[in-house]
Amino acid sequence: MGPRSLHSAAVLTANALTKAFGSRTLFSDVSMQLSPGRRIALVGGNGMGKTTLLEIIVGLSKPDSGAIHHPKEMRMGYLPQEIATEAEGTVIEEVMAGDEQIAKLADQLHELEAKLGTTEGDELQEVIEAYGEAQARFEQQGGYAIEAKAHRVLSGLGFAPDDADRPVTDLSGGWRMRVALAKLLLSEPDVLVLDEPTNHLDIDSEAWLEAHLAEWAGALLFVSHDRDFIDGIANRIIELQHGRVDEYVGGFAEFVVEREERLAIIEAAAANQAKKVAEVTKFVDRFRYKATKARQVQSRIKTLEKLEAIEVPTKKELKAKFAFPEPRRSSRIVVQVEGVKAAYDDEETPILDGVDLVIERGRKVALVGPNGAGKTTLVKVILGQLEPTEGTVTIGNNVDIAQFAQLQADELDPLKSAWDAFRLGLKEDGRNLRTLLGSFGFPGEAGERMVGDMSGGERTRLALGRTMADPVNLLILDEPTNHLDLPSCDVLEDALTAYPGTLLLVTHDRHLIRNVADAIIEVRNGKAIWHEGVPDDVLAPQGSMVVREPQTQKADKPEPSTSKSNKLAKKRSEAEARNSSHRNTKEQRKKLGAAERKWEKAEATVAELEAELAKPETYEDKDLMAKLIAEHETAKATAEKAMADFERLTEELED
Repeated sequence: MGPRSLHSAAVLTANALTKAFGSRTLFSDVSMQLSPGRRIALVGGNGMGKTTLLEIIVGLSKPDSGAIHHPKEMRMGYLPQEIATEAEGTVIEEVMAGDEQIAKLADQLHELEAKLGTTEGDELQEVIEAYGEAQARFEQQGGYAIEAKAHRVLSGLGFAPDDADRPVTDLSGGWRMRVALAKLLLSEPDVLVLDEPTNHLDIDSEAWLEAHLAEWAGALLFVSHDRDFIDGIANRIIELQHGRVDEYVGGFAEFVVEREERLAIIEAAAANQAKKVAEVTKFVDRFRYKATKARQVQSRIKTLEKLEAIEVPTKKELKAKFAFPEPRRSSRIVVQVEGVKAAYDDEETPILDGVDLVIERGRKVALVGPNGAGKTTLVKVILGQLEPTEGTVTIGNNVDIAQFAQLQADELDPLKSAWDAFRLGLKEDGRNLRTLLGSFGFPGEAGERMVGDMSGGERTRLALGRTMADPVNLLILDEPTNHLDLPSCDVLEDALTAYPGTLLLVTHDRHLIRNVADAIIEVRNGKAIWHEGVPDDVLAPQGSMVVREPQTQKADKPEPSTSKSNKLAKKRSEAEARNSSHRNTKEQRKKLGAAERKWEKAEATVAELEAELAKPETYEDKDLMAKLIAEHETAKATAEKAMADFERLTEELED
């Protein structure tokens, strides 16, 4: 991870941590070790104290007892769920500031460059020498490559090249979180701590982050609700449950198996202990008043008093059975989108262009694609919240729609109880709403808890329950798993599986898609591509942003694949497509080769100028030095543009 890292030596140890709020103990006697190469996923239910534990580890909060030990010089990075402070400057400036040593050296070089034009005599010689030393350190620390590296990280997290120069203050909260994450990744801390890092990512960015963190050389501790993400990164799982932690070696799949085995052993030990306690109790009751057995009775009573009962941890935080009322029957075609083009008032380029889709009754369809590609725009067009500039959207007969938006949980009244917020506006149709509320994790007294006292995940779960309670036949959910814990994701998965209507699900949670969806709509480059089933290549980690040709999907005109003439026509069409593809590929390879040569030439120019700047005699000629510095800046810009062109052409060829 670079010469500035302590990865080989940095170890953080948490010993016997305990934390309570009022009369409630969040956790006690928690210990763990964060060492290089150890990538730990912290899992557990909402309200169990995961975020509090992370804050203690990074030093933002103090434990009631216990201690954190780590080397003084160890560097730590932390990404919370929400960012409190606003960054200044552009996106690229903020990200590059993550590497503090490089940033300080860059500032020092700029200051010295300014002094070169204003000083004379002996002082000038001192400035020249200081500039040479600073530049040597800057080059040794990889300063000239840091901006290119920052651009690569930003690209992986979904930023377009033009976004680098945008002010951070112009970005939405989700994109600011990505800037903060990019800054952390660039800084390469010895210990990286992330709290739900995928909440604001799309599938492409999440896949890139997963691949990046899977190679993380330092220590990593993260909280996530995404099983696929956990399984692709973690080599250890720590479960925080009922005030204690249990550590498992391996990924999420190994965790599930080992946890079941551990629970089985504990249950067997608890059953054996209960049997022995029953036998001892029976002996004591039988011979309590018999003088000849007094010594044996007292011995057994003391044994019972010293016995530490074996507690069996609960297997699931939430248990739910769903019995949704049948919604009224809609027409076979629920939504039909034909030739839709859509854009917002201030945009010349349409976000959606020529979209054709048909969603039939009973289908459960996941909507995926990069942020900004048009997923939300497509949902708004379907809901009638945005008029298309071209084309039509037809909602079928007898279609009743309910929608869950990303910020819906924040709109719940904090002064209402879970029960009052849940039943607000629901139809009284003979259902037991208390039972339904309990299905979403608020049984009995939990239904009387105030919304303002709930965690973000609990509010999301309540808002989801409220959305799904009415018997509608088209349900549209936009990122419903954000802020949910794993047990809550299980509840949602069970609910969506049991849901009897048509589902349109916007999510980056690959596990949820695999277990619920029977088709995928992939939104990219203004097109909506229909995939029957859940193809692995659509959800698999991707090294670059892919571009797929749109596949039209018509409900009323199935392809007559049994016709011989159609088969021959199809083969001719496929052959023509292959020939066209071959010609296009050959042309792309020529362009790629030219771009690579241009990049190499530009890099060679940069290297030559750096060699000249490194010579002591250069600084004896003030005019020459100024000329070389200006040429170096120009050469760097040329090399960066050449690299961007090469990467773009590489991605196009791969696609």
